[in-house]
Amino acid sequence: MENLAPNNKRIVKNTLLLYVRMLFLMVVSLYTSRVVLNALGIEDFGIYNVVGGMVAMFSMLSGSLSAAITRFITYELGRGDREKLRTIFSSAVTIQLGLAAIIIILAEVLGIWFLNSKMTIPLDRLAAANWVFQFSVLTFAINLVSVPYNASIIAHERMSAFAYISIFEAVGKLAIAYLITISPIDRLVFYAILMCAVALIVRFTYGIYCKRHFEECMYHFIFDKNLLKDMFGFAGWNFIGASSSVLRDQGGNVVINLFCGPAVNAARGIAFQVNNAVNGFVVNFMMALNPQITKQYAAGNREYMMTLIFQGARLSFYMLLLLSLPILVNTHYVLGLWLKIVPEHAVSFVQLVLVFAMSESISQPLVTAMLATGKIRNYQLVVGGLQMMNLPVSYVLLRMGAVPETVLIVAIAISQCCLAARLLMLRGMIGLSVRLYLKKVYTNVLMVSFISMAVPILFVSHMDETFLDFVVSCAVTVVCTGFTIYYVGCNRTERTFVVEKIHKIARKQR
Repeated sequence: MENLAPNNKRIVKNTLLLYVRMLFLMVVSLYTSRVVLNALGIEDFGIYNVVGGMVAMFSMLSGSLSAAITRFITYELGRGDREKLRTIFSSAVTIQLGLAAIIIILAEVLGIWFLNSKMTIPLDRLAAANWVFQFSVLTFAINLVSVPYNASIIAHERMSAFAYISIFEAVGKLAIAYLITISPIDRLVFYAILMCAVALIVRFTYGIYCKRHFEECMYHFIFDKNLLKDMFGFAGWNFIGASSSVLRDQGGNVVINLFCGPAVNAARGIAFQVNNAVNGFVVNFMMALNPQITKQYAAGNREYMMTLIFQGARLSFYMLLLLSLPILVNTHYVLGLWLKIVPEHAVSFVQLVLVFAMSESISQPLVTAMLATGKIRNYQLVVGGLQMMNLPVSYVLLRMGAVPETVLIVAIAISQCCLAARLLMLRGMIGLSVRLYLKKVYTNVLMVSFISMAVPILFVSHMDETFLDFVVSCAVTVVCTGFTIYYVGCNRTERTFVVEKIHKIARKQR
């Protein structure tokens, strides 16, 4: 087996780079959300979220192909076949251009009809909602064509470029937050136009970087029948999983609109802004880890791949717990401090969406390992089929008069069912030991969670909602969670590694 130390160092380096990016993005995202909510108002903010979410539902078609492109590019890098890599990249761009054209046509036919005849939008804002829809479709198409370029950067593990371009994108969105306050036209429409413009600039930036740094990223029209067959075969089965995730998230948003109106969509939008800010740390960690899982599978290093899966699952959960728990125990105060206007249901939505994110976090390395095998048909039929149940179950319960939070409660319950199915499926696909996973990951994160929560919940129940009490409660929560992760969540080797790193940093400071 090859020396794996450089791979570990690369994962750590890329994770740190992405964390610097994420810290900046989180601050910008939280600030711009507040400014945009105040500038647009609850109703228009809800309209933008639900209309944009409806457009995002077309990612049922694109998501599976995007996953196929990322997997094939990363896999060939692991094998070292440069000529095949050039063919895959050009084929991927051709596919995405064709798919973008198809989605624009479908959106203009089906999307316009659904928006104007089925959705709950005030008549005086319907014209603005249609403009938002048009620019959201264009933004979606632009991002779609960027997928092969993004996949190349991630597969080559050039996270510094990814971080810098993302920071540039965040600065653009920060400028948008200011510009809509002085908009010469309807603020909602102007916001959609500016978001589209930023997406276009970022798309060209990715293209220029990839052409300069990766030899395979020179597009030529290629029609490789066998390769397209393999990619579409992979994407066809992955469509089940991709569409089930979209139906769960964006379909749930549309169902909430049908039964509860745009004000509740605004509350859900705020909750997912918080989730995106917090969960972004885990997404970035997995972005650094995923290429190594796929490359180790391609190279046949199964033992190291299993180590990455187990450690990745636990570390993903711990990072999310460390960031989420202070928000979970202080949700009402955090939202009041952050927003001038706190929509009804926002507090419970934030709490539930963070619990859902933690439930999903321990599954992400399993999903990456599954995609690496390329043999995904049975997995997608079982796990994707389970996830498909989110939308009909939520629809029936809301129709029976259930509260809006039911949509997320259903998602959490089904997430746990999907985890059980993943473990059973991967036992046969990659030889995963379910017993070891339950012992080293699932039981471990449950113990850490319950122990970490005990003191913070007791403390918060006896405090007032003042800024000083909030700061103290956050400190208590972080310290309790950190100590629990270190002493309960980490094994002896991991604790030794942490101590050595701290000593190394301390020696450098002397």
